[in-house]
Amino acid sequence: MAMKSYVGALLLLLSFSSSINAQVFNVATYGAKGDGSSDISQALLSAWKEACASTTPAKVLIPGGTFALTEVALDGPCKAPVEFELQGTLKAPADPSLFKTDGWVVFQHIDGLTMSGGGTFDGQGKTAWGQNDCAKNTNCRTLPTNLRFNFVTNALIHDVTTLDSKYFQVNVLGAKNMTFQNFHVNAPADSINTDGIHIGRSDGVNILDSDIKTGDDCVSLGDGSRQITVKGVTCGPGHGISVGSLGKYENEEPVEGVFVTNCTIIGADNGVRIKTWPASKPGTASDMHFEDIQMDNVLNPVILDQGYCPFNQCKAGVPSLIKISKVSFKKIRGTSASQVAVKVLCSQSVPCEEVEIADIDLVYNGPEGPATSECANVKPLLSGKLNPAACAKVVS
Repeated sequence: MAMKSYVGALLLLLSFSSSINAQVFNVATYGAKGDGSSDISQALLSAWKEACASTTPAKVLIPGGTFALTEVALDGPCKAPVEFELQGTLKAPADPSLFKTDGWVVFQHIDGLTMSGGGTFDGQGKTAWGQNDCAKNTNCRTLPTNLRFNFVTNALIHDVTTLDSKYFQVNVLGAKNMTFQNFHVNAPADSINTDGIHIGRSDGVNILDSDIKTGDDCVSLGDGSRQITVKGVTCGPGHGISVGSLGKYENEEPVEGVFVTNCTIIGADNGVRIKTWPASKPGTASDMHFEDIQMDNVLNPVILDQGYCPFNQCKAGVPSLIKISKVSFKKIRGTSASQVAVKVLCSQSVPCEEVEIADIDLVYNGPEGPATSECANVKPLLSGKLNPAACAKVVS
């Protein structure tokens, strides 16, 4: 299925080549000024409305320059494929209180979307990070995400940057056949809750040849993520490439088919990770594979944690009910920033099944001694060189 998803991404790249002769709707024609202060939301909405109504492929163009933009929702369905070409920089309002919703630039209900141009979505999030109190307040306000893609089908997002979002950099919900290629995420390590690309309830999403620097998960996969390929991604700083967290809410959908390959993780808090809440609702996550990963000074290079409990906002003593199966960690190498380089800590109530650990070579040079590993409620299949030795400590 990983090959099918990857081939689908390549076919998607070719399918959008026809938009090269698209009719162009330049926001400058609708009064947009690239002076850094004049809000172009109405000009953009007008250009989008006409492009979306076109019966032949169309392009919305934001030329070079710096454009101020308040929150906008660019709605479909459109009558033909539409390309959004951002050559300049869009700047969000710095003050989060100026937002009425949880999205800055929202694309929704579109079949056949391309985004390109080499430009930048600047969320100006620094002020908002200082106001984020979610670590202490379970009813905290959700801050705006730079880019939201809701129910978008057959999409290619390439050669653009999302910078300093107030919350998640990108949120993908209900997508089918969507590819991020040569996509760039940039935010400092201390930017709170700024997941790079978060995916939920989507089928066939590919993240290819991209670099993600942020203050939370570089890639996070929520419930209902199916046939997800992450290939050739460089992550760090950040919290790694993560499945989850899962099990916090009622009626979560299964996670099925996750393929993370040929990635490099640098200076991150975690490497490749699967996380579920204790005292969770029942659910499943299966067919998840992490292979050919380079770790460079990563705090937790390999971690499967079914007792994930940030800020003690959970019932830590009650086992998770998310059933995890068909998982592999293969060809993972490099350096660990902590002695316990591999943790596979499964649920006591529903132990993990069909877990494979193969060809691991992780080095730790700290004062405690060489790298080691921990396991709980799992009997993994082992093969190849294993450094550290698998399940050196069994945790009860």
